[in-house]
Amino acid sequence: MDNCIFCKIIAGDIPSKKAYEDDKIFAFYDIAPQAPVHILVIPKEHIASVDGINDSNSGIVAHIFECIPRIAADAGLTNGFRIVSNCGDDACQSVKHLHFHILGGKQLNGEMA
Repeated sequence: MDNCIFCKIIAGDIPSKKAYEDDKIFAFYDIAPQAPVHILVIPKEHIASVDGINDSNSGIVAHIFECIPRIAADAGLTNGFRIVSNCGDDACQSVKHLHFHILGGKQLNGEMA
């Protein structure tokens, strides 16, 4: 997608602090962290949101979740972390490219709303 900021980050057109990369996904530190450690994990294939996951691309989500424990451990998150994915406007999805937030590095608020 030409106007997608995350696609531009993957292409190297916008700089980021990389946390992890392989042939399918890219993970980088959020520029406006909501926790001491805040990493975004995104598929290299443009999928707009959780609503865009289907039979042909769901394997990438499995791969992301296989990699998240390694990404979290490499970031020093040894006492737990939270995974969040916002989907759509009511959930405040600000970038329309599927992404998962890894949040940790402190005791997080117990409320989810």
